[in-house]
Amino acid sequence: MGEENSNRLFNWIAPVYGKFYNSQKTHFAKVIEGVEKELDLTLFEKILDVGCGTGALCSVLNEKGMTVTGIDPAEKMLNIAKNKPENKKINFVHANVLERLPFEDKSFDISIASYVAHGMQKNERKRMYTEMSRVSKSKVIIYDYNRSRSILTSFIEWLERGDYFRFIKNAEEEMKSCVSEMKECFSEVEVIDVDVRAAWYICTPRL
Repeated sequence: MGEENSNRLFNWIAPVYGKFYNSQKTHFAKVIEGVEKELDLTLFEKILDVGCGTGALCSVLNEKGMTVTGIDPAEKMLNIAKNKPENKKINFVHANVLERLPFEDKSFDISIASYVAHGMQKNERKRMYTEMSRVSKSKVIIYDYNRSRSILTSFIEWLERGDYFRFIKNAEEEMKSCVSEMKECFSEVEVIDVDVRAAWYICTPRL
């Protein structure tokens, strides 16, 4: 699916997506608490949520005391996020990670992209990894599917015509081998399964 068509789709489904906001918040909070021993996000101050959608993850991070910025190319998703009373302190920005983001190098301590990578093509993921590495000081978290497939997810992803199947086979190696401007995107990649079918790919940005 092309970038323009993808943005049109997410603008169209924003009202439906927004109905899952509370359940998403509950799930994100559970996952974050479950990985505290491996990576305690509350030790960081400034975080960027790439592809924040309706703001559920941003809201959880904000409630944990972090200074949160969320970006998304779908304006209708951002409008839902901005209209949540609990999200008043969050900075929501209309921006696309596939283009240069409006932030200086190393503006954030950490950045996270939740279920964004698998829907992109390989060259787009490389651009995302490069840009997230550029704006992050300490860690880049790619929160996405692991290799444990379900029939329903596989069918949905086949219909969406994304790059899900290639991504789950090669995610870790793809991040480790990402090179931009003759430099590695990440100096280290650690994988932590956070659910039966999901993982945090915790990447250390290049200097």
